[in-house]
Parts: sequence; C-alpha cells; structure tokens
Amino acid sequence: MTIEEFKIEVLPIKNKLYRLALRLLGSQADAEDAVQEVFLKLWARREKLNEYRSIEAFAMIITKNLCFDKLKLKSRNQQELTEERVGSKQDTPETQMEMKNTVSKIHEIINELPEQQKLVIQLRDIEQCDFDEIAEITNMNLNTIRVNLSRARKKVRDTLLKIQNYEFSSN
Repeated sequence: MTIEEFKIEVLPIKNKLYRLALRLLGSQADAEDAVQEVFLKLWARREKLNEYRSIEAFAMIITKNLCFDKLKLKSRNQQELTEERVGSKQDTPETQMEMKNTVSKIHEIINELPEQQKLVIQLRDIEQCDFDEIAEITNMNLNTIRVNLSRARKKVRDTLLKIQNYEFSSN
C-alpha cells in the first residue's frame, strides 16, 4: 500500500477511532496518543491491510485492544468526556443548557457502564456500526452484543430517569 492509498483508505477513519478511544480512555490526550499508535501499527502492516475484509473494523479492533491495554496498565478512573456541542440556533438558551446537561449526564452514565456494555453502546449508538461490524470488532456473537446493548440502554435510561425524577421532586 502506497502513502496515497493509505491516506485515501485509512486516514478517513481517524475520527471514528478517536471517538472510540476517547470513550474508552476518557482523556483527549490519551485518545490522541492511542490513535497515533494505531496509525503507526496500521502503517507497519500496510502491505497486509488489503487482506482484511474491512480495514475500518481491523483498525477499530486495534484501537479497542490498545485502549484496554492502557486502562489495565494505568488502572485509573476515567475522566469525564468533553461535552459535545448540543442544540440548534432555534432553541432557547435554557433549552440548550438543559440539553447540554442531559448529554453530559448520559456521558457520565455511559462511562460507569461495564466495559463490554460501554464498548457496544459506543459502537452501535454513537458510531452507528451495524451488528456484524460490532461482532467483528469485539469478537462477540450477535446475541451477546444485543444483550449488552439492551442492558446498557436500559441502565442509561433508568439512571437518567432517576436523576430527572430526583431533580424534579427537589424543585
């Protein structure tokens, strides 16, 4: 694979890899470092990349494994994700602030999920991967993926409702 082919086929997945690494590691700097390491590994294997059915899935697997290795080595608590910009120009400032707070709470809840659930919800709901891609990335069977996704979504929903009910009742 030439430099130009690498730029065309591999570099466009940078943002997906970064979001996955950020979700798993919880730190922008750590996520950026992980993505750089992944690209170095991919570049080192550039001659064999065409053998893979999906370079993107292979890159996601490398990213996932690298992040898990980093988490095991550091064995530290994850930091909060940087909040994404939420809201549209049509929303009032109050609505935008509520939406931003809700998104922040959802990120916090997701960060507290078990690793498999966190990974599956990130890949399916945020990265929009289909179940076959998730199976390839995680080495889980489809039923396990569906169970983990269902449990993760239920936990996020239930926890968010508890928080909102608590805030409503205390006002």
